[in-house]
Amino acid sequence: MVVHKIVDWDNAYTNGANIAGGDRWPEAWVAPAAAYRDELVASDRAQLDIGYGPETRNRLDLFLPVGTPKGLVVFVHGGYWMALDKSFWSHLARGAVESGHAVAMPSYTLAPEARISRISAEIGAAITKAAELVAGDIRLTGHSAGGHLVTRMISATSPLADAVRRRIINTVSLSGVHDLRPIMNTGMNKTLKIDAAEAAVESPVLLSPMDGARLVCWVGGGERSEFIRQSELLANIWTGLGASTGFYAEPDRHHFSVIDGLADAAHPLTRTLLEG
Repeated sequence: MVVHKIVDWDNAYTNGANIAGGDRWPEAWVAPAAAYRDELVASDRAQLDIGYGPETRNRLDLFLPVGTPKGLVVFVHGGYWMALDKSFWSHLARGAVESGHAVAMPSYTLAPEARISRISAEIGAAITKAAELVAGDIRLTGHSAGGHLVTRMISATSPLADAVRRRIINTVSLSGVHDLRPIMNTGMNKTLKIDAAEAAVESPVLLSPMDGARLVCWVGGGERSEFIRQSELLANIWTGLGASTGFYAEPDRHHFSVIDGLADAAHPLTRTLLEG
């Protein structure tokens, strides 16, 4: 029997230092994201900095396909709720846009200015705004902290109104953090200030899924073991609570490369997201 115990929580949730050449990110995303935005702006298929709330970072970008959208995809970025914004990820809309879907990418207020409970509410407002702009089915995806936020949206205590919830037909969490309690043991919590009460109401693994929830937890096969465990955990728990769930570890992918498939309409990740 092998007994596991985490003794270095910071290392367990540190990505860049545990990836060869990990210091290339997030800068490696900047140029392809800007190029894709420019491409869609030039073809009049990008609407940038749409306001969805009163705060400075309450803005989303909307990328449109040729013709009437088949539906809406919302991508929520990561950065441990503390870093980055929508501008780093624009190129990841390509796969869904080329498949005929509109893609919304919001920024949100970061910690420590906002606690995670407030960030969840802001993402709810962003999805609601995007849903007003694009008709049809809604699919959600998010990376790392964004994986937490999109699974929070399909929990039974989602901030979304019933009319919006009913339109969500699929959610893909990419390397999501679904249980906030371990993060309380890291140095990041000096900024995040998660306490037991907030973890209880904001951790999807401690919540029931909304009726009709369909979720795929997708990670890189080369990820830190905690990210793999967190994804397996949510898929396992929510299966027992009546959701339709799946788990997949993509070979030869790490925490920063696992999202790359979204930029390719033919990639299995994009196809999985657009199922349903």
